[in-house]
Amino acid sequence: MQITFLGTSSGVPTRSRNVSSVAVRLDQRAEVWLLDCGEATQHQVLRSDLKISQIRRIFITHLHGDHIFGLMGLLASCGMAGNTSQMDIYGPPGLDGYLQACRRFSQTHLSYPLRVHTVEHGLVFKDDAYEVYCTPLEHRVTAFGYRIQEKDRPGRFDAEKAATLGIPFGPLYGRLKQGETITLDDGRAIDGKKLCGPIQLGRTLAYCTDTVYCDGSIHLAQGADVLIHESTFAHQDSAMAYERLHSTSTMAAQVALSAAVQRLFLTHFSPRYAPGSAIQLEDLLSEARSIFPNTELAHDFLSYEIPRREKNNPKHDK
Repeated sequence: MQITFLGTSSGVPTRSRNVSSVAVRLDQRAEVWLLDCGEATQHQVLRSDLKISQIRRIFITHLHGDHIFGLMGLLASCGMAGNTSQMDIYGPPGLDGYLQACRRFSQTHLSYPLRVHTVEHGLVFKDDAYEVYCTPLEHRVTAFGYRIQEKDRPGRFDAEKAATLGIPFGPLYGRLKQGETITLDDGRAIDGKKLCGPIQLGRTLAYCTDTVYCDGSIHLAQGADVLIHESTFAHQDSAMAYERLHSTSTMAAQVALSAAVQRLFLTHFSPRYAPGSAIQLEDLLSEARSIFPNTELAHDFLSYEIPRREKNNPKHDK
């Protein structure tokens, strides 16, 4: 599970930062999922090592323009490329109507099925490997945060040991890999769990933007490997944050600390902290690290592979 930041500015793009979008690449299934799709997201994808043809699902937090203005262009390009089989988009009420209006007035006809899912609190997607949940956040419009939860995987199967035990190669190996107990023709019972290494814990990504500090963010991020949280304002501008229902660097860090996440990425920065201003983004980073040390500033095209952890890892069990 690799995350790539495609836009890290709030409201409007800057010379070095586009507006909100994060790509999640799932290499095992050759899929890319997007979290938000601000203006020019498809241009950012073209400048990265991601493939537009692999985008399969898009999760929209809310309907402010800096999070959705890139949707219609991206969907149209996917159709013109002719290699998209289906697209699923998840988001708050009104998203379907917005897309229908865009398609109607631009006379855009997609060559693939487009399914728009209106989300509510709780589970919004599930398959054999992943679950995606959403939780309402606190913003000026209806807004949701998302949690992508990968399911645990069996540990590495010791095929050499299985062979020394005289287990015939074939379908029995598959059952043993899943931790089943099998009975051989000679009556021996073989416990698959003893032939597998430690369980590989599923990785978890939480995404919270736009929102002021709230319990929903903490609930969504609980125990996550990575939390991506907006940090629109510096701590000294907290009055503006409360007025506009956005977060400061310290609010994001408090969420990470309360939720006991492994790593925090700050994003969605106000353009007011441009180079040369009195307050720099490094100041926001210092503020956050004073509360939650394992914090990083996101920037456009930053990629991070979320590492796997084993079930017996004491860092996880503490």
